[in-house]
Amino acid sequence: MRESVHTNTSLRSKGMMAVIAAQFLSAFGDNALLFATLALLKAEFYPDWSQPILQMVFVGAYIIFAPFVGQVADSFPKGRVMMFANGLKLLGAASICFGFNPFIGYTLVGIGAAAYSPAKYGILGELTTGDKLVKANGLMESSTIASILIGSVAGGVLADWHVLAALGVCAVVYGGAVVANLFIPKLPAARPGQSWRLKPMTGSFFTACRALWHNGETRFSLMGTSMFWGAGVTLRFLLVLWVPVALGITDNATPTYLNAMVAIGIVVGAGAAAKLVTLETVARCMPAGILIGVVVLIFSLQHALLPAYALLILIGILGGFFVVPLNALLQERGKQTVGAGNAIAVQNLGENLAMLLMLGLYSLAVKVGVPVVGIGVGFGGLFAIAIAGLWMWQRRR
Repeated sequence: MRESVHTNTSLRSKGMMAVIAAQFLSAFGDNALLFATLALLKAEFYPDWSQPILQMVFVGAYIIFAPFVGQVADSFPKGRVMMFANGLKLLGAASICFGFNPFIGYTLVGIGAAAYSPAKYGILGELTTGDKLVKANGLMESSTIASILIGSVAGGVLADWHVLAALGVCAVVYGGAVVANLFIPKLPAARPGQSWRLKPMTGSFFTACRALWHNGETRFSLMGTSMFWGAGVTLRFLLVLWVPVALGITDNATPTYLNAMVAIGIVVGAGAAAKLVTLETVARCMPAGILIGVVVLIFSLQHALLPAYALLILIGILGGFFVVPLNALLQERGKQTVGAGNAIAVQNLGENLAMLLMLGLYSLAVKVGVPVVGIGVGFGGLFAIAIAGLWMWQRRR
């Protein structure tokens, strides 16, 4: 069955603005909650190597539910799926506020995020089409990164003041995201009537995996975005340990300020990609991906705050320019073959497997005592080599 597409292609339509507002609040909550929960782990004397485990249970939910969330996004109006997913995030944040195990509460947030992602990206292809899809992705990424910027800083600053207050703010923000979802138009389900039996659902998902992997363009996008987000989440935790080692600062706020620099850069890079890259010229983003690794390597050797800020802004610019065109390419080609929701679910599986692998290696490196600077230098160099290899491989095909 063909995927239904909304005929209003305006990037300023009420539906698009409702999606962007809901995404801003949901991503704000995600990022503030991460730093608030990390502060809780610190206050309760959890070991340093347990911090990446918090993110691993989050991405584990993406992996476990990957075969199902794409079909959910395509079988129901995507705005309602987003509302349900934000409700799960609200439940998870509230449970941490009331003293439940933070790893369990954060797992609930991860389940909500897993359900939310295919719907939030898939709905872009129903609200707009063609070359405007790259611009819509740029708008979505800009909103996301703005929320990362504000949410990360808010989580760290509030946690320095009062950890429970920070957690409470996260729950309230998720409630706001649920309300914002009510204003998203109830578009027809993209692919209604699919089987809800376990075997057909998993079979359909892995059929979508094979279809996307056998297509050169979508395979290229899947590999590039997986590497990027695996590296991005590792950098976030690297900053938490790098700040006290390199700068001698032990508060909760400084790592969030540094993460905010990356967020500012990604807004700029996403905007540049929307203007300079189309679906036909996606390969233009690859040099930026290689440079990400090089700049991370240089950053790891710094011992002063000002150059660290500048280098992290540059990493963000390169990251936004790299990932936005790859996302748009996957959405457009995926919509034409397996459905946008299924395509994003497959992408989530790849990205979160990469995150799980890289976080596991990072946690192991911390536990065995590898110096933080050594981790950063090795991580940056390997990322640059991996992206260069992907680009060369793609050009040969």
